[in-house]
Amino acid sequence: MNRYFFSFIILIAGCTTPPPSISPSELNTIPSPPKGKVGLDVLLEERQDLIIGKTIGLVTNHTGVDQNGTPNYDRILEMNGVDLKIIFSPEHGLFGESAAGKKVYYNGQIKTLPTVVSLYGNNRKPTPEQMRGLDVILYDIQDVGARFYTYISTMGLVMEAAAESGVEVIILDRPNPITGTKVEGPILDLTHQSFVGKYPIPIRYGLTAGELAQMIIGEKWINNIPGIDVVLADGWNRTQWQDETHLPWVKPSPNIPDIETAIIYPGMCLLEATNVNEGRGTQKPFKRFGAPWILKENLAESLNNNHLPGVRFTAVSFIPTDLEGMANNPKYENQVCHGIEIQITDRNTYNSVATGITVIETLQKLYPNEFEIKTSGMNRLWGINDHDFSNYNEGKESQYFKKKAEGYYLYE
Repeated sequence: MNRYFFSFIILIAGCTTPPPSISPSELNTIPSPPKGKVGLDVLLEERQDLIIGKTIGLVTNHTGVDQNGTPNYDRILEMNGVDLKIIFSPEHGLFGESAAGKKVYYNGQIKTLPTVVSLYGNNRKPTPEQMRGLDVILYDIQDVGARFYTYISTMGLVMEAAAESGVEVIILDRPNPITGTKVEGPILDLTHQSFVGKYPIPIRYGLTAGELAQMIIGEKWINNIPGIDVVLADGWNRTQWQDETHLPWVKPSPNIPDIETAIIYPGMCLLEATNVNEGRGTQKPFKRFGAPWILKENLAESLNNNHLPGVRFTAVSFIPTDLEGMANNPKYENQVCHGIEIQITDRNTYNSVATGITVIETLQKLYPNEFEIKTSGMNRLWGINDHDFSNYNEGKESQYFKKKAEGYYLYE
C-alpha cells in the first residue's frame, strides 16, 4: 500500500474520535448569548465619537458592566483619546459593598482608578470643583424601576450639577429589569419629596433610566436643564424581563439579589415604614417578612384567602441578624420572627404594590394592638398622606401617568 495513502487513513481514523458528550444538565448551564446590548456596548462599538477627545466623568457602580461583565471604567481606560478624570458612585458604593443608608467614603484610597468620589457621603450632588474641567458626564447604572431606589435621585442631581457647570450628560441606557409595561402605586406628592422619592412618579414607573431622564427634563422636574444624549440599549422591548435579555444579572444593591426580589420590592419595601421586619438581615430580603408577635399560620391563611393573582404566601420563621454589607441592626435583630415567605407563581399577573397593600391591611386587621405604621416614613414611601389604602385607585393613577410617560418612550 502506498505509504502516503496509509498515513491518510491514520489521519482520518484519528479525526473520527467522538467529542466528549455533554449531558442535558450541562447544556442548561451554558449561558445563552445576549439578545441585545446595553447602552455601554453601543457606545463602545458604535458611538465612540461621543467621547473621543473629551475629558470624562463617570457615574457608575458595580452594575455598570458590558455584555461580557467587564466594568465600564476598565473599557474606557483602554481607549485612546479619552481622559477618564473622575468616577462618582451612588448609594451602596462603587462595588455595591455597603448596606442601605450607610455613608460611603473613599478619600483617595482606591489607587488603581482615577479619583473616586462617593455621592452618598459628604455630598449627594457633584460640587463645582469636582465638575471642573469635564466635557461629559456618563451615567451608567442598572436601576430596578422603583421610585424609592435612590440611583435615579442621584441621576437627577448629577444632571443639575452638569447643567450648572456647562457639562453634557450622556445616559448609557439599560433595560428596566421588571419590564416597561406595568405602572403601580400612587404618584408622589412633592410635599413628601426626599432622596427616596424625588420626582412625581408612581412607585413602579415603567421606564428605563434614559426615558426617565428625558421625562425629568421635559417636565422640568429639576431646576437646571443640561444638554443630554441617551445611548439606547439595543434589542430590548418593553415587555421583556431582565432574564429574557440574557444580559448578565448583577444584583443592583445588596438586598436585591435576583430578579424575583426586584419584582417583589416595589410593594414590600413599604414595610420599611412599619414595625415589621421586611426580610433585611436574612438571605431573602423582601421575600420574607415577620415579627415576634405574628401567628404565621393564621397570617398565611388570611393572605391566601385574598386570592391575589400570581402569588402564594407560606408560613415561615426566621432570625434577622446583622449581615455585613447587607443589613445593619435589622428590626428584631437576633429574635425569632414569625411571618411569611412570598412565592411568585406568575410574574406577569403579579401586582407588587397591590400585594404590599394587602399585606399591610391584613396586618392592621389581625394585629391592631401590635402593628404600627410610622407616618413620616410611609409618607415618603407611599408618596401621599392618605394611608387608607382602600381609597387608592390604581387604574386611574396608572392610566394618567402612562399617558404622560408615553411621550418619552424610547422603546416599543
